[in-house]
Amino acid sequence: MDFSIVTEHVESRDGTSIGYLRQGTGPGIVLVQGAMADVHAYRDLALALSSSFTVITAERRGRGISPRPYTADHTITRDIEDLDAVMTATGATKLFGLSSGAVIALEAARTLPNVEQLAVYEPPFYRDGIDRDGIRRLNVEIERGQAGAALIDALVIAGTAPALIARAPRLVARVLGRVILAIQSRQPGPASSLRDLLPGVRYDFHDVTERDGHIQDHASIDCAVLLLSGTASPTFLRTAIRDLAGIIPDSRHTEFDRLGHDGPWNSGGPAQISAALHAFFTL
Repeated sequence: MDFSIVTEHVESRDGTSIGYLRQGTGPGIVLVQGAMADVHAYRDLALALSSSFTVITAERRGRGISPRPYTADHTITRDIEDLDAVMTATGATKLFGLSSGAVIALEAARTLPNVEQLAVYEPPFYRDGIDRDGIRRLNVEIERGQAGAALIDALVIAGTAPALIARAPRLVARVLGRVILAIQSRQPGPASSLRDLLPGVRYDFHDVTERDGHIQDHASIDCAVLLLSGTASPTFLRTAIRDLAGIIPDSRHTEFDRLGHDGPWNSGGPAQISAALHAFFTL
């Protein structure tokens, strides 16, 4: 069995070069990443799926092998065009997305004709709306190079900050953010550092904000959808996935005991996620 990984690129509609990793053989699945990670966080998930599928791990624009500086005129349409280009180049018709990548994948399924099956893990929809003032503050921090503050604000605004960080005084949290960045930057391996990934988080927050308040639109999705979540994740994410289960006509929901928001990543439970995806995508 060939487990080799090939790096390829395709040009999106606006000229952005979108990179992706290709491995395995069989029907094509495109994996769409969430915030604060690049293609390497899907290493174990992609490997597990590659025995039965051609796995396309797409790099989101603004990070890793798809570098592009963020501009204020960004729209989620650009991310959909990126996915469309990757799917067209590879012939893949199945999608999996995590977090903000799940929001993009849902929108792709709603607007593109070539999505035949979709699985998503914990797309962030907020019943009370996302913190737009916080996002504006985060953008300023990124522009000023205040990486420690930006890291903490990104976690707090997203609603995924650990309790220790969420409850810490702001000045203490900023110092903690700088410490986290310094420690993480020394970790070996090919993955991008959190410091390098921070500027691209503006893409994620923009896309989530653009779709904020539009969860009912997903009633028009006409392909089969697998909705995944973990019992250790924040309550609002588990609420959102149940809301989607009541909105998308052809959907089913699976929740994993003790998995958190990083479930599909190497650090989470990729074996459990890959088993669920394998069963769904072979229906």
